[in-house]
Amino acid sequence: MRTLKLGELHYEAELMTSGLRMPAEWSTHASCFVSWPCKESTWHGHIDKSKAAYARVIRAIGRFEPVTVLADPSVVSEPHHVLGDDFKVLEMPLDDSWIRDNGPIFVKDEDGLVSAVKFRFNAWGGKYPPYDRDASAPLRIARHLGMRCHDAPMVLEGGSISIDGEGTLLTTEQCLLNKNRNPQLSRDQIEQKLGELLGVEKVIWLAEGVKDDITDGHVDGVATFAGPHLIVASCTRDQTNPNFPNLQENLERLESATDAKGRSIEVIRIVQPRPREVDGIHITPGYTNHYIANGGVVMPTYGIAEDRTAIDVLRRAYPGRVVVGVECSYIEIGGGAVHCITQQLPAGPPASPR
Repeated sequence: MRTLKLGELHYEAELMTSGLRMPAEWSTHASCFVSWPCKESTWHGHIDKSKAAYARVIRAIGRFEPVTVLADPSVVSEPHHVLGDDFKVLEMPLDDSWIRDNGPIFVKDEDGLVSAVKFRFNAWGGKYPPYDRDASAPLRIARHLGMRCHDAPMVLEGGSISIDGEGTLLTTEQCLLNKNRNPQLSRDQIEQKLGELLGVEKVIWLAEGVKDDITDGHVDGVATFAGPHLIVASCTRDQTNPNFPNLQENLERLESATDAKGRSIEVIRIVQPRPREVDGIHITPGYTNHYIANGGVVMPTYGIAEDRTAIDVLRRAYPGRVVVGVECSYIEIGGGAVHCITQQLPAGPPASPR
């Protein structure tokens, strides 16, 4: 396995240009990025078990598409030993390991050229400093790819949005309207920015994510686009589940929603298990936090009875794709699951820097 180094940064983001659109996650990927765990405090004394879970996710995605592992210099030798020679490793300064949120969001222009968008990253409302190295990841990755990187003057994490690739974006009020993200922007201004930056024509606003979510209600914890005008959404009939009220409200909003093309939203419901503890650590298992790969879907499982039903639901939601479950309890103790630790690179030639 060969390690490439992405160290000193002499590369600048460019002003945004018009005509850019974020592709849907089910569009064809060139590869997937995953950041290797490096921050001990994230994992509550279980970083080795968390790294083993990351490795399982990486191998599962590797069945469908290439995976590039980003690794801080302090841990760069570990992916070699754990994963062998099947995956490329990029040495890159990092603070943590949630590339969905701190990494680039990739877009395409009208000619199909791929470029990166660097949104502001403030560690989920300033909760977990330092985060300056994570905030520079989009520039470093774009430089490595020889790709144009657009500067987006707005705080946004990739896990806070889901895109259908046809002009519709799904998010939560709890996150995008949170004053610890963009207090200077109103709802209308945020919608306008999303239109300018990602080609969004309509925003579907859900209310909240799951309770006690360190991300302030990322949408990938409760719902995700699975196809045009098709959303997989968490639900529960257990009224003692602390997430029952917010999930019910989200479902009610989806039942009356339409997409950017005026189509009603088809909702596939998937069970939301009760919160539980892993080695004394509170987690909230969920199945919408999955990754759509080329020809496959990699989803979290937790060694609980609900896993089997959730696998069956996702098989129906993604016909023609192989659904692979990966035990993720020791990723969830850090606050996320499969979708949170991945970021897809759409297939297509890169847009050259100006």
